[in-house]
Amino acid sequence: DSILAFRELYKLKNTYVDALPRFIADDGRIHTTYAQAVAATGRLSSNDPNLQNIPIRTDDGKRIRACFVASPGNVLLSCDYSQIELRVLAHYCKEGPLVESYLRGDDIHRRTASEVFGVAQGLVTGEMRRAAKAVNFGVIYGQSPFGLARALGIDQEAAAKFIDNYFEGYPEIEEFLRRVLAECRETGYVRTILGRRRSIGGVREGAGRQR
Repeated sequence: DSILAFRELYKLKNTYVDALPRFIADDGRIHTTYAQAVAATGRLSSNDPNLQNIPIRTDDGKRIRACFVASPGNVLLSCDYSQIELRVLAHYCKEGPLVESYLRGDDIHRRTASEVFGVAQGLVTGEMRRAAKAVNFGVIYGQSPFGLARALGIDQEAAAKFIDNYFEGYPEIEEFLRRVLAECRETGYVRTILGRRRSIGGVREGAGRQR
């Protein structure tokens, strides 16, 4: 345990405590460089220094992050999209329960919990909603029953049933996933919502969710 603790502190010291001060500019601030064409997924990458990787999960990491403060008269603002993956998915599905839920302003995780557990939305517990959230974000990325079972701490058969119930409740999602795989197999690439292509090879015939 002492060796692991030493390694963690040593990495924090070398990567952040010693390195970050060298990037302080003449204005007293640290300015990163964002690149659009480095990450294969198309997300922005941060370099010199990488400010997307400042630790936060440990107390020591939080102390390092606390070194970043706003200049006088300004604030640091943290923003996050709400369920952005599911909203983009609803856009691609065009119709069906997922779209209807967002148009009504439903709690999408509560709706999914209702579908997966077979109970009325008013009877969905916090634990059910947490499980449904894992299903919502995991299944659309191809998570298998094994992976879902491990994430939720349940047996694989129950996880497989969750996934089956999910796609029964949202058939338009399974159709969209099937269509994307077929197009990728035919063209050799997938496209983002704005048309950016990413080449992906090796999509086999009949690829789809694991049952």
